[in-house]
Amino acid sequence: MASWQRVLLFGGVSLRVGGRACAPPGGSRVLVCWRQLSGAENETLKQRRTEIMSRGLPKQKPIEGVKQVIVVASGKGGVGKSTTAVNLALALAANDSSKAIGLLDVDVYGPSIPKMMNLKGNPELSQSNLMRPLLNYGIACMSMGFLVEETAPVVWRGLMVMSAIEKLLRQVDWGQLDYLVVDMPPGTGDVQLSVSQNVPISGAVIVSTPQDIALMDAHKGAEMFRKVHVPVLGLVQNMSVFQCPKCKHRTHIFGADGARKLARVLDLDVLGDIPLHLNIREASDTGQPIVFSQPESDEAKAYLRVAAEVVRRLPPPPQ
Repeated sequence: MASWQRVLLFGGVSLRVGGRACAPPGGSRVLVCWRQLSGAENETLKQRRTEIMSRGLPKQKPIEGVKQVIVVASGKGGVGKSTTAVNLALALAANDSSKAIGLLDVDVYGPSIPKMMNLKGNPELSQSNLMRPLLNYGIACMSMGFLVEETAPVVWRGLMVMSAIEKLLRQVDWGQLDYLVVDMPPGTGDVQLSVSQNVPISGAVIVSTPQDIALMDAHKGAEMFRKVHVPVLGLVQNMSVFQCPKCKHRTHIFGADGARKLARVLDLDVLGDIPLHLNIREASDTGQPIVFSQPESDEAKAYLRVAAEVVRRLPPPPQ
């Protein structure tokens, strides 16, 4: 059945309305146009609108030598996103030693990967003038932290940040990688959009604590990836429970199963629960991530399970 669309112009501003007529303000000139739109015409308009919207978007281009890109993101800072990204990269390698893994830190303002991976120094340049990643624990790493002094703040405006992201994406000689894990900055801003729109991403992992405040932003993060057509692989519930090392009593400091409730709302899976444990923090601070330094611990095994769930949900790599 055909639909009716009425357009009212008030001083140059168009308002689309339906149902009863709306009385204009006194003295305003009103142009009322009636047009009957068929179903086919409606579909044509939608396609035309989509075409116009897509013109301004950059064309996605794969990263040379990288088969699949996995982004680790969170809506809010301080939920353990970088710790998860580091241990996920190590767990991917531990679960399948035949896979080559890279780790890219695009958190320009607060890079954490150099300290967590115990790496310092400036990248060397290849013959083709590309930066060579620094290597530790079998993982190829690149970060803004390798390009600035450790204590120097990055006080840049948006355009400079975007230029830096472009260099980190396009001017690194990764060799041949099966998985590139990207540690995203918190939030849903320019960096997230730039990476998502410029690079084909195989899947996003959303990290959150069970706390309501963190879950609100995690929800926004998941929705952002869906808007830019990035598959969300699932949620990681970090700091899920604290167990007293003396009496073994378990306490849900940030609440219980908040990420599971959000996962049901978003129709997603929880990829795993990571406990709040002193060993994880100490291992990260000393540059010896727990998956590497304590591979038999329960905490390391939790990351190994998350990595297995991530791989299980990834689409097949391009041939």
